[in-house]
Amino acid sequence: MSMDEDWIVLTDRSLLRRYRGGQADAATALYLRYANRLQHLADTQTDPRIALQVDPEGIVQSVFRTFFRRVSDGHYDVIESEELWKLFLVIALNKIRRSANHHRAAKRDATGVKSLDDVLLEVASERDQRALITLRMTIQETLEQVPETQRRVIMLRIEGFEVQEIADQVGRSKRSVERLLQDFRASLRATIDET
Repeated sequence: MSMDEDWIVLTDRSLLRRYRGGQADAATALYLRYANRLQHLADTQTDPRIALQVDPEGIVQSVFRTFFRRVSDGHYDVIESEELWKLFLVIALNKIRRSANHHRAAKRDATGVKSLDDVLLEVASERDQRALITLRMTIQETLEQVPETQRRVIMLRIEGFEVQEIADQVGRSKRSVERLLQDFRASLRATIDET
């Protein structure tokens, strides 16, 4: 069996064991298995206003460096296959958020300000983190169904901007922004109720 055929049938757990055993091809296989999904995540989650300063490909590379360093240090010893994507997702979202916070902080001189997401992730249990990840994915899916103007309003709100600040940035009235946010919340609630 060739390497290309071999890695496709191996579980994530088997690949991790092989990597720990010194088989560098296992790292390549894991990279090939998850890099495109992580790239898409980084592309869609990186704030367009800082996209010139933040390279989504660099975020993907950083996710894998962090992951393989932690594996080499003995972490993630008995990771279930279905959990690996969730782990990559959490690492990537944290890196994207930290990068955005860093660039926004430098621009707005708001050093030390943590977003609500950062605080929630720090205190949430593993089960809560899974629920938070599921919620984020649901929000992302719902965002993909709304017009670009509404998507921008929602992303600014998620990033912590006040309604009036958003209205000023998008050139709409405060009431119009509030309506867009209410419509999105209703759509999100309907999506969550379906599942």
